Amino acid sequence: MIDLSAFSAALSLLGSDPLAWLVVIPGLFIGLVFGAIPGLSISIAMAVFLPATLYMDFLPAILFLTAIFTGGGFGGAVPAILMNIPGTSSAVATAFDGYPMSKKGQHGEALGAGLVASAVGTLFGYILLMFIVSPVATWVLMLGPTEMLIVAIWGLLLIAVLNDSSIAKGLAAGILGILISTIGYSDTGLMRGTFGSMYLLDGIPAIPALIGLFAASELINMAGRDYLIADREMRKMKLKPILKGAGDTMRGWPQVLRGSAIGTLIGIIPGVGASVANLASYAATKRLSKEPETFGKGNREGVVASEAANSSSEGGGMVTLLALGLPGGAGTAILLGAFAMHDVTGGPRFISENTDIVYALILGNIAQAILLLGVGLVFVFLASSIVKIRLSYLIPYVLSVSMMGTYAITGSIVGPLTVAGAGALGWIMRRYGYPVTATVVGLLIGPMAEGELTRSWQISGGDPAFILTRPITMVMLVLLILMLLAVLVGKRMSRQTAPVIAE
Repeated sequence: MIDLSAFSAALSLLGSDPLAWLVVIPGLFIGLVFGAIPGLSISIAMAVFLPATLYMDFLPAILFLTAIFTGGGFGGAVPAILMNIPGTSSAVATAFDGYPMSKKGQHGEALGAGLVASAVGTLFGYILLMFIVSPVATWVLMLGPTEMLIVAIWGLLLIAVLNDSSIAKGLAAGILGILISTIGYSDTGLMRGTFGSMYLLDGIPAIPALIGLFAASELINMAGRDYLIADREMRKMKLKPILKGAGDTMRGWPQVLRGSAIGTLIGIIPGVGASVANLASYAATKRLSKEPETFGKGNREGVVASEAANSSSEGGGMVTLLALGLPGGAGTAILLGAFAMHDVTGGPRFISENTDIVYALILGNIAQAILLLGVGLVFVFLASSIVKIRLSYLIPYVLSVSMMGTYAITGSIVGPLTVAGAGALGWIMRRYGYPVTATVVGLLIGPMAEGELTRSWQISGGDPAFILTRPITMVMLVLLILMLLAVLVGKRMSRQTAPVIAE
């Protein structure tokens, strides 16, 4: 329930501090720019501008950083839609249908749909946060390593859902991603798959590999074409298609709310975050759709599902930060650093003693979600000019920016080399019909799955029967099995009905 007196005090705090509002629009624009540049990320933007908050008061400082967070949530969708290059790992699923829409000349509609879904998702996440921030502190503490392992396995089994190839090819590609993620030192100190190279001791960096698999491989496929969109008339960015995409998204509000709910719930779980939320939401939307065969070919619902989930997960991540003082991901880890800079410690005591500040932060972020619509619309017009550039100029430029961005991430030549190697691998996989997305899923979720498996094994003493003493694990396991059976039955039925439809 909402504490009305604290809510009123929060409104007074926001009204009496103009700096709390002055920093929001610059923060949104910074997040949009950093999110839209492949190789950079929201967490990098937040880290770069963290020192600027040192001399701010606590409320403006956190609102500035969360504005970067909010802007970056949609920023990553822009290159994902226009060039099939997710600006951030949380925009991976956005590219599945956003880029096919762009190739049809529907980039305006895709960007409009993504912008509205992102804003509504952020809005939903923070409104829900207002109601659940206090009781969820107790609930999150009930999740142990076995529950987190089930969450990771659930994410890995999305591989069987998120591809139009056979389940065998999807699982093979996913296992390849998991194997790549295990290179380097394990949680137990074992060195694996380095082939004696000191550059592989820390493993394969995920973001450069993601950029290579998606961006470099797609750029190779683009070679020989003149423009991203062949039809000259379709390359023009107009307001009407953007508004149409936004309007269609608002009319399809059940998909937006479902994606937002999935993103918020997954965001609450520490260490999972938007990278898993957008994939889970996409899979759920595809499974429940009346036309699942259209996903991956330019279905607007796929863009909406991904963007609503990755943005709403921000509000979910703030739950664990405020309620427990635990970061849910890289972005909230930097927010935790900002808390420490201002001598503030998150947790149940912080919520009980500073409820007005908690509500002020939530209300400020709700306002950010609304402002994102205006700022994002301006940014979309600026960014969409990319479709007017000849590919002979664009491809080398994007590749060089990606290489420099990954060099900045790793601080060594490992980043650019990873992009090159992953790009070649992605091109080969596309040529032989193996889903690149499945490899990306395995790469992103593999470390989490391995870590939780190790902790579960240590706690249980190697006894599988230990899960029988964990009722939450059992419930999640049953739900996982039911989901897997539903997917398998659905695929079998689609194969049986396909010949009938063809006739």
